[in-house]
Amino acid sequence: MAGAVVGLALIPEAIAFSIIAGVDPKVGLYTSFVIAVTTAFLGGRPGSISAATGAMALLMIDLMRDWGLEYLLVATLLTGILQVIFGVLKLGRQMRYVPRAVMVGYINALAVLIFLAQLPQLTNVPPAVYAIAALSLVIIYGLPRLTKAVPSPLVALFAMTTAVIALGIEVPTVGDMGELPTTLPIFALPKVPFTLETLRIVLPYSLTMAVVGLLASFLTASLVDELTDTPSDKNQEAKGQGIANIITSFFGGMAGCGMIGQSVINVQSGGRGRLSTLCAGVFLLFAILALSGWVRQMPMAALVAVMIMVSIGTFRWASFRDMARIPRSETAVMLTTMLVTIFTRNFALGVATGIVMSTVFFSRKIARLVFVDKVLHDDSSHRIYSVSGQIFFVSVDEFLEAFDFNEFVDRITIDLTHAHLWDQGAVAALDKVVNKFRRAGAEVEVVGLNEASATLVEKLTPHSQVNRSLPKSQPESQL
Repeated sequence: MAGAVVGLALIPEAIAFSIIAGVDPKVGLYTSFVIAVTTAFLGGRPGSISAATGAMALLMIDLMRDWGLEYLLVATLLTGILQVIFGVLKLGRQMRYVPRAVMVGYINALAVLIFLAQLPQLTNVPPAVYAIAALSLVIIYGLPRLTKAVPSPLVALFAMTTAVIALGIEVPTVGDMGELPTTLPIFALPKVPFTLETLRIVLPYSLTMAVVGLLASFLTASLVDELTDTPSDKNQEAKGQGIANIITSFFGGMAGCGMIGQSVINVQSGGRGRLSTLCAGVFLLFAILALSGWVRQMPMAALVAVMIMVSIGTFRWASFRDMARIPRSETAVMLTTMLVTIFTRNFALGVATGIVMSTVFFSRKIARLVFVDKVLHDDSSHRIYSVSGQIFFVSVDEFLEAFDFNEFVDRITIDLTHAHLWDQGAVAALDKVVNKFRRAGAEVEVVGLNEASATLVEKLTPHSQVNRSLPKSQPESQL
């Protein structure tokens, strides 16, 4: 059932992303089918949904405009090969060096660019286009207040398409944008000369798409990790994404990657395994073959409304709402990453700029790695973890790995007298440790937080498990 819901929801987005990239809707629909089915078997994060995405579509606009579809297929093939190489070289673990502020800036930029890509569909068009877009948004945001049994974007598309057909309204439709699929995807080699000149043309696009695709996929995998409280294999995810892109290039598809929104829908609908991802891809193909005649008459204004919803849902509004509580250096990194990406339309450059800025900011704070000393009391019911060192986004993994979550004791004490929490990642990691021990039934106490760390915890997670674990008898000034 979860796969069917996601499969239906993929249809409007795949069509919309195809139009952003400048290709026929069938390209995005074939892409979503092939990538979803392939990653169901080979991906490193069960339950995650991968397909055609806005992040990748935005990167291929210039290539498609200047060189055409066949070069786009070659670029997709090379993107997949690079991603497989990244996976074989185990570069997935290097994702821990990408700070959260950079990720947030990247996501915000993606949301803004998806919104900007819709503006041409709202320029110099009949007044009915604005009415259809507005009514679609009312349905998309109003229907979930009544029921969530059916995805509201699908209801909006069905209602607006039915109205356009019944009333004979003359507005741009999906059929005006290009060809829709009527058969299963067919295997074919890209019709371009395989020469160094071709490599020179596609390599810059492929390298950018490979990096951005993996960033998006790893971010999606990390989010599903948190939702399901299970780990993912980032290196396998890189290889799975790469193989999926290689296969889709031979079936007339464009490059794709992990989808945050659809993955959340899948998990929240009960889909946590590979079967739900497989069902999403298979159901998508069945739906587009059975409903192609209806999809052809779908008004573009309704699709624009869907993409505006995607844009609004993708943007991390909390990053601006909580700006006063987040360290200024992280805010600067987030804003710089976002603005560089928007103005250059180059996601790799935006992320690289953010990482460099973060490195500069944190290089002054790096002192030594994290060490955790473990002591078990004589009655074997009380474990004390004494942490020393600087805890921040680089050292979070070592910090988490030092704790034994499979040990059953009545009481846990985390002594941070000789440690310092530097950023959101450190606070989130400590909160995760406390949460896990508490779910296992242990009484957890965090002691020894210095004033700066305690202030950071209080600002970023005022209602977290960490705050409730601080000893009430300890004056705040002595934390």
